[in-house]
Amino acid sequence: MNRLGRSLDVKNNKNAYAIAVAICLVLASALLIAFLAFERPQPNPYMAIYLLDSNHKAGDYPEYVVANVNSSFSVYVDVENHMGQTVNDAQVLVKVTNGTNPKFPLNVNATQTFTGTVKDGATWETIATISLNNPGNYLVAFELWIPNQSGPQFSGEFCVLNVQVAPQNATT
Repeated sequence: MNRLGRSLDVKNNKNAYAIAVAICLVLASALLIAFLAFERPQPNPYMAIYLLDSNHKAGDYPEYVVANVNSSFSVYVDVENHMGQTVNDAQVLVKVTNGTNPKFPLNVNATQTFTGTVKDGATWETIATISLNNPGNYLVAFELWIPNQSGPQFSGEFCVLNVQVAPQNATT
């Protein structure tokens, strides 16, 4: 070993340091690749809810309507399942309130309830038609509830539409 050190002249040779650093980098890279390949964390199971407009796009949502003129509108409500299993009896509760900054789930009665089965990796779609005929500012919430052993449980997932309803004789 002493001869090898003298022939490479490790104390004075900068190439020896470069080789040692290169070997360390190769070993560190191999360990990182092995960790990522074998210890990849699995994502937590989840369900998602989102809204699409009447053209199946995210964007042209009703924000301003006129009472008894165009105050009924429809949106597609989509629920995606990434739970790793089929979810039976998933519910979307549609709730309407005129409160601002509410806490979810809203403490008001649902105006509509949709129930469906969502296979793992699939999307369940339904269409919700809402009619708001009294002037005012409304928050239309779509809450996702999933089955639990003790009954439906709020998933923490929801979508909100803010809709202003103007009187029929109002001018914009």
